[in-house]
Amino acid sequence: MGALARAAASPLFGAREIELHGQLCRELEILSLLARATSWQLDPMLTWLVGRWEIAWLPQPVAGVASLVQGPVIDAAAFGYALHTAIRPAVLLPEHMEASDPFTAALRRIESESSRVVQAQLRFLKSAELTPARDAISAAVDRRHRQLRQLWAELLSSMGVSQVS
Repeated sequence: MGALARAAASPLFGAREIELHGQLCRELEILSLLARATSWQLDPMLTWLVGRWEIAWLPQPVAGVASLVQGPVIDAAAFGYALHTAIRPAVLLPEHMEASDPFTAALRRIESESSRVVQAQLRFLKSAELTPARDAISAAVDRRHRQLRQLWAELLSSMGVSQVS
């Protein structure tokens, strides 16, 4: 919390950057929940999949945005938007799971929280400040959606989960 307060007081960080930091913390919460509440088996493809996911998190340039500050922030918001709309962790739950199960409740809470985060990302991406970059933003969001849908499909496939299109 202290780091967040220092960031808020810093002239280098505005509300949008703080929101993106909060988004990262919520995404780490998802990973922490999955790591604590599931059992894992060795998967030979895991190293390859982890590497691809790690690369996906890296900021990518946004064509048409010259600002060295604005470009990565736009890309981070596009990535977060795609992450929260393309990836639905509750699909991993077996149909027979009871709603009172703590893990089931947590995954459903994460999906509910994702819709709130998506609203914040949309407000930022559609802000008047970014009107000149509207086409670049649309292209960045589309690119990130394609990337994350592909990664999610690969992950589900590696776990033996079939996806309904």
